[in-house]
Amino acid sequence: MNHSTTLPRIALLATGGTIAGSSVSATQYVGYQPAVTPVGALLEAVPALATVALVSGEQVAQVASQDMTGAVLLALARRVNALLAGDDCDGVVITHGTNTMEETAYFLNLVVRSSKPVVLVGAMRPGTALSADGPMNLYRAVITAGSQQAHGRGVMLVMNDQIIGARDLHKTDTLTVDAFKAPLFGVLGLVVDSQARFYKGAARRHTLQSEFDLAGLETLPRVGIVYGHTDDDRTAIDALVAAGARGIVHAGAGTASVSANASGGILDAVARGVAVVRAPRGSHGFVTRRMEFDDDRHGTIAGDTLSPPKARILLQLALTRTRDVHEIQRIFDEY
Repeated sequence: MNHSTTLPRIALLATGGTIAGSSVSATQYVGYQPAVTPVGALLEAVPALATVALVSGEQVAQVASQDMTGAVLLALARRVNALLAGDDCDGVVITHGTNTMEETAYFLNLVVRSSKPVVLVGAMRPGTALSADGPMNLYRAVITAGSQQAHGRGVMLVMNDQIIGARDLHKTDTLTVDAFKAPLFGVLGLVVDSQARFYKGAARRHTLQSEFDLAGLETLPRVGIVYGHTDDDRTAIDALVAAGARGIVHAGAGTASVSANASGGILDAVARGVAVVRAPRGSHGFVTRRMEFDDDRHGTIAGDTLSPPKARILLQLALTRTRDVHEIQRIFDEY
């Protein structure tokens, strides 16, 4: 049998980021230019990919990830679904900037309609850097996407030898190569040499079990994040409402608490039909209903263990289906 016919067929979708970055110096990690290396050059930089998969490349976007938009997310998700629906694609790898990677991963986790693996990968150092982490990360991401054990585990990230589920993923450092962690629930597995080894699965609804549908969806509802802090007030809340936001995530201190100065703005927003979710500004931790704020009385939603950016993604998708706060709370409890 021809060896190539036994290799998994992986589609690589490139969106830019540091993994596609370039610098004038091999020792310069700060001030480099992200999102300049095309997908073909990314593949050529890792010739060992040909030994583990049949990889095809496609440039979907070329941006630093802080410039990702709802339109790009929708286009990316539709392309992923189209590829995975075909018999000639066994998995998808997406190269992505690290700044908003956890948001894209979680969005795809909610809207991809396949049990085939989808793996995001990036780098903390540009490709021109001494000891660049992108090539090995990409190699291991392709290995994971081609693994039969990766099926049905939802969207994942592979970096620094670790496999992390999209819901649990957090960027915890601005510079180090081990920036991505799963601080509450741990990693799904590890990539050791050329094998993906899994030790757990995703517990919450995702991909094929998700109720969200992109059919007919041209834009995502406007949802903003307000950061709670000492001496805060309702100014930012009122501004979002005035701008037409359909939802607000309040990233509160501690257990997503709401200050007396901000609470009036939240209550008025709810009265005007704006969905308000409470999430912890510390990025991880549990927020249950009536924890330091009476959600039952005020009509707000508890964000469970989602970080503010992920709570925003889930609220956007929830608002495409319902405006009922009880239904939205049910969604946050299940996803």
